[in-house]
Amino acid sequence: MKLLEGKTAIVTGAARGIGKSIATGFAMEGCNIAFTDLIIDENVETTVKEIQDLGVRVKGYASDASNFGDTHKIMNAIVEDFNHIDILVNNAGITRDSLMMRMTEQQWDLVLKINLKSAFNFINALAPIMIKQKSGSIINISSVVGLHGNVGQANYSASKAGMIGLIKSVARELGSRGIRANVIAPGFIATEMTHKLSEEVQNKWIKQIPLRRAGTPKDVSNIALFLASDLSSYVTGQVIQVDGGMNT
Repeated sequence: MKLLEGKTAIVTGAARGIGKSIATGFAMEGCNIAFTDLIIDENVETTVKEIQDLGVRVKGYASDASNFGDTHKIMNAIVEDFNHIDILVNNAGITRDSLMMRMTEQQWDLVLKINLKSAFNFINALAPIMIKQKSGSIINISSVVGLHGNVGQANYSASKAGMIGLIKSVARELGSRGIRANVIAPGFIATEMTHKLSEEVQNKWIKQIPLRRAGTPKDVSNIALFLASDLSSYVTGQVIQVDGGMNT
């Protein structure tokens, strides 16, 4: 039997990158997939087709995850379509990098709204459903910069640190209801976001990593699969760094 046979997962921001890898990895283990992105575009349609080919149910939803009311409406629609939800992966996120003294209020507010508030919105909307089921796994995709900080990323670091504090509180609040909550903190992962960096900057990052390579979305999705499945049935409130030893 596959690890997630018959289960349903919500993955936010799953049209590409780490989110897509997580959704696809779950589907390969028999999980039905509901995923969100800001708009329904070619990336969403391609992801839907690829997951359908794996033999599970899948649907993409246009959602502004940072909007509280919209998130609750989307959650109701997903429950109506899939009947139950077993796993939530809060992956949606953006960057708007700038040094602190140059950072605008808009840059700060936008990153906190998209990265942190969206995670709160989905957990808030889903918690009553999982409490009624007396089971569930919630996973926040944070970052190593949420643990260690980074120059020019005060807003991003604060949002990712907030996702850690959020999940640790949720783990304490909902553990007695059979709900687990954990965090994955990726390091330098090769995605569209990191490809925008110069080759010089990328090589500089890689030299700081003991394993001497950038991570892949699959490296992250493998840990997400572990946390979503019963393999981690006694794991909650934890932060797992997927960084090749960069912060050892």
